[in-house]
Amino acid sequence: MFSFEAHWNRGEKMTDTVKTSLIMEGGAMRGLFTCGVMDVFLENDITFDGAAGISAGVTFGCNYKSKQIGRPLRYNLKYAGDPRYCGIRSLLRSGDLYNVAFCYHIIPDVLDPFDAKTFAENPMEFYIGATNIETGKMVYYKCSDGGETDIKWMQASASMPMVSAPVEIGKYKLLDGGIVDPVPYRFMESKGFNRNVIILTQPKGFVKPKFSAIPLMKVMMRKYPKVAEAMSVRHIRYNKQMEEIAEREEAGTAIVIRPPEALGISRTESDPAELQRVYDIGRAEAERRLPEVKEFLKV
Repeated sequence: MFSFEAHWNRGEKMTDTVKTSLIMEGGAMRGLFTCGVMDVFLENDITFDGAAGISAGVTFGCNYKSKQIGRPLRYNLKYAGDPRYCGIRSLLRSGDLYNVAFCYHIIPDVLDPFDAKTFAENPMEFYIGATNIETGKMVYYKCSDGGETDIKWMQASASMPMVSAPVEIGKYKLLDGGIVDPVPYRFMESKGFNRNVIILTQPKGFVKPKFSAIPLMKVMMRKYPKVAEAMSVRHIRYNKQMEEIAEREEAGTAIVIRPPEALGISRTESDPAELQRVYDIGRAEAERRLPEVKEFLKV
Protein backbone atom coordinates (compact mmCIF):
# COMPACT_ATOMS: atom_id res chain seq x y z
CA MET A 1 0.00 0.00 0.00
CA PHE A 2 2.82 2.42 0.82
CA SER A 3 6.44 2.43 1.84
CA PHE A 4 8.26 4.64 4.29
CA GLU A 5 11.80 5.75 4.95
CA ALA A 6 13.08 5.32 8.49
CA HIS A 7 13.98 8.43 10.44
CA TRP A 8 13.98 7.61 14.13
CA ASN A 9 16.47 6.81 16.85
CA ARG A 10 18.60 3.75 16.18
CA GLY A 11 18.62 0.79 18.53
CA GLU A 12 14.86 0.48 19.05
CA LYS A 13 13.61 -3.10 19.21
CA MET A 14 10.28 -4.75 18.55
CA THR A 15 8.54 -6.19 21.58
CA ASP A 16 5.96 -8.89 22.28
CA THR A 17 4.49 -6.96 25.19
CA VAL A 18 1.30 -4.91 24.93
CA LYS A 19 2.00 -1.37 23.77
CA THR A 20 -0.79 1.19 23.46
CA SER A 21 -0.93 4.12 21.09
CA LEU A 22 -3.08 7.04 20.01
CA ILE A 23 -3.23 7.53 16.23
CA MET A 24 -4.63 10.75 14.76
CA GLU A 25 -5.80 11.45 11.23
CA GLY A 26 -5.42 14.94 9.76
CA GLY A 27 -8.08 16.94 7.97
CA ALA A 28 -7.26 20.60 8.69
CA MET A 29 -10.06 22.13 10.79
CA ARG A 30 -11.81 18.77 11.04
CA GLY A 31 -9.00 18.23 13.53
CA LEU A 32 -11.00 20.21 16.11
CA PHE A 33 -13.00 16.98 16.46
CA THR A 34 -9.76 15.27 17.48
CA CYS A 35 -9.07 18.07 19.95
CA GLY A 36 -12.39 17.41 21.67
CA VAL A 37 -11.56 13.72 21.97
CA MET A 38 -8.05 14.43 23.26
CA ASP A 39 -9.26 16.81 25.95
CA VAL A 40 -11.72 14.27 27.36
CA PHE A 41 -8.94 11.68 27.43
CA LEU A 42 -6.54 14.08 29.18
CA GLU A 43 -9.18 15.08 31.72
CA ASN A 44 -9.59 11.40 32.54
CA ASP A 45 -5.84 10.72 32.86
CA ILE A 46 -5.74 8.34 29.91
CA THR A 47 -2.15 7.65 28.90
CA PHE A 48 -0.56 5.87 25.96
CA ASP A 49 2.87 4.38 25.31
CA GLY A 50 3.04 6.17 22.00
CA ALA A 51 1.21 8.44 19.59
CA ALA A 52 1.42 9.29 15.90
CA GLY A 53 -0.25 11.88 13.78
CA ILE A 54 -0.48 13.27 10.30
CA SER A 55 -0.97 16.93 9.39
CA ALA A 56 -3.53 18.46 11.80
CA GLY A 57 -3.27 15.21 13.76
CA VAL A 58 0.27 16.35 14.60
CA THR A 59 -0.11 20.11 14.95
CA PHE A 60 -3.08 19.63 17.28
CA GLY A 61 -2.07 16.20 18.62
CA CYS A 62 1.29 17.36 19.99
CA ASN A 63 -0.70 19.00 22.79
CA TYR A 64 -1.50 15.52 24.11
CA LYS A 65 2.15 14.93 24.89
CA SER A 66 2.50 18.42 26.37
CA LYS A 67 -0.72 17.83 28.38
CA GLN A 68 -2.19 21.19 27.39
CA ILE A 69 -5.93 20.70 27.66
CA GLY A 70 -7.88 23.11 25.47
CA ARG A 71 -4.86 24.79 23.87
CA PRO A 72 -5.51 24.12 20.15
CA LEU A 73 -9.18 25.06 20.50
CA ARG A 74 -8.23 28.22 22.39
CA TYR A 75 -5.73 29.56 19.87
CA ASN A 76 -7.88 28.64 16.89
CA LEU A 77 -10.89 30.42 18.37
CA LYS A 78 -8.73 33.49 18.89
CA TYR A 79 -6.56 33.53 15.78
CA ALA A 80 -8.10 31.42 12.97
CA GLY A 81 -9.75 34.55 11.56
CA ASP A 82 -6.60 36.64 11.90
CA PRO A 83 -5.00 37.39 8.49
CA ARG A 84 -1.62 36.70 10.07
CA TYR A 85 -2.72 33.09 10.68
CA CYS A 86 -4.10 32.03 7.30
CA GLY A 87 -5.07 33.69 4.05
CA ILE A 88 -4.41 34.53 0.43
CA ARG A 89 -2.06 37.35 1.42
CA SER A 90 0.22 34.85 3.15
CA LEU A 91 -0.01 32.46 0.19
CA LEU A 92 0.96 35.15 -2.32
CA ARG A 93 3.79 36.51 -0.21
CA SER A 94 5.37 33.30 1.01
CA GLY A 95 3.84 30.34 -0.84
CA ASP A 96 2.17 29.19 2.39
CA LEU A 97 -1.57 29.53 2.99
CA TYR A 98 -0.91 29.14 6.72
CA ASN A 99 1.67 31.75 7.71
CA VAL A 100 4.73 29.87 8.93
CA ALA A 101 6.14 32.58 11.19
CA PHE A 102 2.81 33.24 12.90
CA CYS A 103 1.63 29.63 13.23
CA TYR A 104 4.89 27.93 14.16
CA HIS A 105 6.74 30.65 16.03
CA ILE A 106 4.65 33.61 17.21
CA ILE A 107 1.73 31.55 18.56
CA PRO A 108 3.72 28.75 20.26
CA ASP A 109 6.55 31.00 21.44
CA VAL A 110 4.67 34.14 22.48
CA LEU A 111 0.88 34.27 22.20
CA ASP A 112 -0.10 30.82 23.51
CA PRO A 113 3.12 29.08 24.56
CA PHE A 114 3.67 25.44 23.78
CA ASP A 115 4.91 23.58 26.87
CA ALA A 116 8.06 22.04 25.43
CA LYS A 117 9.32 21.11 28.89
CA THR A 118 6.32 18.88 29.65
CA PHE A 119 6.45 17.53 26.08
CA ALA A 120 10.09 16.49 26.58
CA GLU A 121 9.49 14.99 30.03
CA ASN A 122 6.43 12.96 29.00
CA PRO A 123 7.72 9.42 28.22
CA MET A 124 5.05 8.85 25.54
CA GLU A 125 6.76 8.38 22.18
CA PHE A 126 5.48 10.79 19.53
CA TYR A 127 5.88 10.18 15.79
CA ILE A 128 5.31 12.53 12.88
CA GLY A 129 4.73 11.46 9.29
CA ALA A 130 5.53 13.58 6.23
CA THR A 131 5.89 12.91 2.51
CA ASN A 132 9.31 13.00 0.86
CA ILE A 133 8.36 14.81 -2.34
CA GLU A 134 11.43 13.63 -4.23
CA THR A 135 10.68 9.93 -3.70
CA GLY A 136 6.93 9.91 -3.03
CA LYS A 137 7.54 7.87 0.13
CA MET A 138 6.69 8.50 3.77
CA VAL A 139 9.29 9.62 6.24
CA TYR A 140 8.61 9.15 9.95
CA TYR A 141 10.33 11.14 12.63
CA LYS A 142 10.38 10.50 16.39
CA CYS A 143 10.14 13.71 18.39
CA SER A 144 12.57 14.39 21.20
CA ASP A 145 12.14 17.66 23.05
CA GLY A 146 9.42 19.79 21.46
CA GLY A 147 12.12 22.14 20.22
CA GLU A 148 12.87 23.76 16.88
CA THR A 149 13.46 20.53 14.93
CA ASP A 150 10.32 18.87 16.26
CA ILE A 151 8.27 21.96 15.36
CA LYS A 152 9.78 21.95 11.86
CA TRP A 153 8.61 18.36 11.36
CA MET A 154 5.13 19.34 12.56
CA GLN A 155 5.10 22.10 9.96
CA ALA A 156 6.23 19.66 7.26
CA SER A 157 3.51 17.15 8.07
CA ALA A 158 0.82 19.85 7.79
CA SER A 159 2.11 21.55 4.63
CA MET A 160 -0.63 20.91 2.09
CA PRO A 161 0.44 20.54 -1.57
CA MET A 162 -0.13 23.51 -3.90
CA VAL A 163 -0.79 25.90 -0.98
CA SER A 164 2.44 25.30 0.93
CA ALA A 165 6.11 25.57 0.11
CA PRO A 166 8.13 22.37 0.57
CA VAL A 167 9.80 22.16 3.97
CA GLU A 168 13.49 21.30 3.88
CA ILE A 169 14.88 19.36 6.84
CA GLY A 170 18.31 17.86 6.43
CA LYS A 171 18.35 15.74 3.27
CA TYR A 172 14.56 15.82 2.91
CA LYS A 173 12.10 18.04 1.06
CA LEU A 174 8.73 17.41 2.67
CA LEU A 175 5.00 18.04 2.38
CA ASP A 176 1.82 16.80 4.04
CA GLY A 177 1.97 13.21 5.25
CA GLY A 178 -1.65 12.70 4.22
CA ILE A 179 -0.56 12.51 0.60
CA VAL A 180 0.77 8.98 1.14
CA ASP A 181 -0.25 7.70 4.58
CA PRO A 182 -3.35 9.49 5.94
CA VAL A 183 -3.70 7.28 9.03
CA PRO A 184 -0.39 5.81 10.28
CA TYR A 185 -1.71 2.67 12.00
CA ARG A 186 0.51 0.28 10.04
CA PHE A 187 3.61 2.29 10.86
CA MET A 188 2.74 2.14 14.55
CA GLU A 189 2.10 -1.59 14.31
CA SER A 190 5.56 -1.95 12.74
CA LYS A 191 6.96 -0.25 15.86
CA GLY A 192 5.30 -2.80 18.13
CA PHE A 193 2.19 -0.85 19.14
CA ASN A 194 -0.52 -3.48 19.18
CA ARG A 195 -3.42 -1.90 21.11
CA ASN A 196 -4.36 1.26 19.30
CA VAL A 197 -6.98 3.98 19.62
CA ILE A 198 -7.50 5.60 16.22
CA ILE A 199 -9.18 8.99 15.85
CA LEU A 200 -10.64 9.63 12.40
CA THR A 201 -12.18 12.88 11.20
CA GLN A 202 -14.60 11.39 8.67
CA PRO A 203 -17.70 9.33 9.57
CA LYS A 204 -18.03 5.61 9.07
CA GLY A 205 -18.71 4.74 5.45
CA PHE A 206 -16.99 7.80 4.03
CA VAL A 207 -15.42 7.10 0.63
CA LYS A 208 -12.80 9.54 -0.58
CA PRO A 209 -13.24 10.61 -4.21
CA LYS A 210 -10.39 10.98 -6.65
CA PHE A 211 -8.52 14.27 -6.36
CA SER A 212 -9.90 16.46 -9.13
CA ALA A 213 -6.98 18.86 -9.59
CA ILE A 214 -4.32 16.42 -10.77
CA PRO A 215 -3.64 18.32 -14.05
CA LEU A 216 -3.06 21.54 -12.12
CA MET A 217 -0.91 19.74 -9.57
CA LYS A 218 1.25 18.26 -12.32
CA VAL A 219 1.96 21.79 -13.51
CA MET A 220 2.51 23.34 -10.09
CA MET A 221 4.61 20.43 -8.80
CA ARG A 222 6.39 19.65 -12.07
CA LYS A 223 9.76 19.55 -10.29
CA TYR A 224 8.39 16.78 -8.06
CA PRO A 225 6.34 14.39 -10.25
CA LYS A 226 6.17 11.79 -7.47
CA VAL A 227 3.77 14.07 -5.58
CA ALA A 228 1.25 14.16 -8.43
CA GLU A 229 1.62 10.40 -8.84
CA ALA A 230 0.87 9.87 -5.15
CA MET A 231 -2.08 12.25 -5.22
CA SER A 232 -3.57 10.47 -8.23
CA VAL A 233 -3.97 7.28 -6.18
CA ARG A 234 -4.49 8.87 -2.76
CA HIS A 235 -8.21 8.03 -2.79
CA ILE A 236 -7.41 4.36 -3.42
CA ARG A 237 -4.93 4.27 -0.54
CA TYR A 238 -7.30 6.08 1.80
CA ASN A 239 -10.31 3.90 1.05
CA LYS A 240 -8.20 0.77 1.50
CA GLN A 241 -7.01 2.10 4.84
CA MET A 242 -10.61 2.58 5.97
CA GLU A 243 -11.31 -1.07 5.11
CA GLU A 244 -8.26 -2.26 7.04
CA ILE A 245 -9.09 -0.07 10.04
CA ALA A 246 -12.62 -1.48 10.09
CA GLU A 247 -11.14 -4.98 10.10
CA ARG A 248 -8.98 -4.13 13.12
CA GLU A 249 -11.97 -2.60 14.84
CA GLU A 250 -14.02 -5.73 14.21
CA ALA A 251 -11.16 -7.95 15.44
CA GLY A 252 -10.90 -5.94 18.66
CA THR A 253 -7.27 -4.87 18.15
CA ALA A 254 -8.21 -1.21 17.75
CA ILE A 255 -10.85 1.21 18.94
CA VAL A 256 -11.89 3.72 16.32
CA ILE A 257 -13.43 7.04 17.30
CA ARG A 258 -14.97 8.93 14.41
CA PRO A 259 -17.64 11.61 13.95
CA PRO A 260 -21.21 10.25 13.95
CA GLU A 261 -21.83 12.13 10.69
CA ALA A 262 -19.95 14.38 8.27
CA LEU A 263 -18.63 17.39 10.15
CA GLY A 264 -19.44 19.82 7.36
CA ILE A 265 -16.62 22.21 8.18
CA SER A 266 -14.29 23.95 5.75
CA ARG A 267 -10.62 22.97 5.85
CA THR A 268 -9.81 26.65 6.51
CA GLU A 269 -12.82 27.48 8.69
CA SER A 270 -12.38 30.57 10.88
CA ASP A 271 -15.87 31.04 12.36
CA PRO A 272 -15.47 30.49 16.12
CA ALA A 273 -18.98 29.02 16.38
CA GLU A 274 -18.14 26.36 13.78
CA LEU A 275 -14.81 25.52 15.41
CA GLN A 276 -16.51 25.16 18.77
CA ARG A 277 -19.29 23.03 17.26
CA VAL A 278 -16.85 20.50 15.82
CA TYR A 279 -14.81 20.43 19.02
CA ASP A 280 -17.99 19.76 21.03
CA ILE A 281 -18.89 16.85 18.74
CA GLY A 282 -15.49 15.33 19.51
CA ARG A 283 -16.01 15.77 23.24
CA ALA A 284 -19.45 14.18 23.10
CA GLU A 285 -18.21 11.17 21.14
CA ALA A 286 -15.24 10.69 23.50
CA GLU A 287 -17.47 10.87 26.56
CA ARG A 288 -19.82 8.30 25.01
CA ARG A 289 -16.94 5.91 24.28
CA LEU A 290 -14.94 6.60 27.44
CA PRO A 291 -15.87 3.43 29.39
CA GLU A 292 -15.01 1.31 26.36
CA VAL A 293 -11.66 3.07 25.89
CA LYS A 294 -10.73 2.64 29.54
CA GLU A 295 -11.53 -1.07 29.42
CA PHE A 296 -9.62 -1.51 26.15
CA LEU A 297 -6.47 0.13 27.53
CA LYS A 298 -6.27 -1.99 30.67
CA VAL A 299 -3.01 -3.93 30.52
